[in-house]
Amino acid sequence: MSETTKKAAFRMLFLIATPKLVEKAVGICKEENVPVEYIFHAQGTASSEVMDMLGLDGVDKNILMSMAPKGFADEMLKKLRKKLHLGMPNTGIAFTIAMPSGSGHIIQMIEKLEPEEKRRLLERNDGDMTDNDYSMIMAIVNQGFSEDVMNAARPMGASGGTVFHSRRVGNEQAMKFWKISVQEEREVVIILAKKEDKLAIMQEIGKKCGMHSQAQGIVMSLPVDNVMGLE
Repeated sequence: MSETTKKAAFRMLFLIATPKLVEKAVGICKEENVPVEYIFHAQGTASSEVMDMLGLDGVDKNILMSMAPKGFADEMLKKLRKKLHLGMPNTGIAFTIAMPSGSGHIIQMIEKLEPEEKRRLLERNDGDMTDNDYSMIMAIVNQGFSEDVMNAARPMGASGGTVFHSRRVGNEQAMKFWKISVQEEREVVIILAKKEDKLAIMQEIGKKCGMHSQAQGIVMSLPVDNVMGLE
C-alpha cells in the first residue's frame, strides 16, 4: 500500500430523513455502488405543537450511514440533495464527517480508481477540520432523558435533534471500580449545531444531563465537513 493511499481522505456520510426517503436513498446508493450502508431507526425531537402546525403525522426518522472517499462522498451529497429534494419541508438533511482512515475494503476501492481521479480524491486539506460551519453533537443518556437533552440544548441555539436507542456494552468490573452505574438501555441524541453555538449547547447539556445527573449523560462533538438540507 502506497504512502499516498494511507493518507486518503475518508468521510462518514449521514442522511437523517423520513423512512420513505431513506429507502429511496438506499436505491441511489446501490446505483452508485456505495460499498457500505447502515440504517438506524430514530425519532425526531419536534414537539407535538410544532408537528400539528406543520400538518405532519409523526416524527419517525431513519438514519442512513455510509463510508466513502471524500470526493465520492461529496458527489453523493449532491445527488441526495437533488433526488431527495433536501431542504424542502418534511425531507431531511445529509452531511459528512471526516475520518482519519478507512477499512481495507475502502482502500481497495480507491486503488481501483483511475490515476487522475485517485490523485484528486487523495488530496487532503488538513485545514478543513478547523473551517467547518457546523458540528455534530452527540449526547448519550439514560433511557427517557432525550427530551431533557433537547430542553437544555434549544435555548442555547439547537433547532432540533434526532434520537435513536442503543444498548450499553461495558466492563462490569471496571464500572464497579469507578463506582459508575449506568442503565443498560441508552438513548443517543444527535444535534447538528452551528459552530458558534456548539460550546454553549454542550456545556448546558453537560450541566443538566451530565454524569452527575439522573441522565448520566456523555456529550461529544465532531466537525461536519459538508452539509445539505439546511437551506
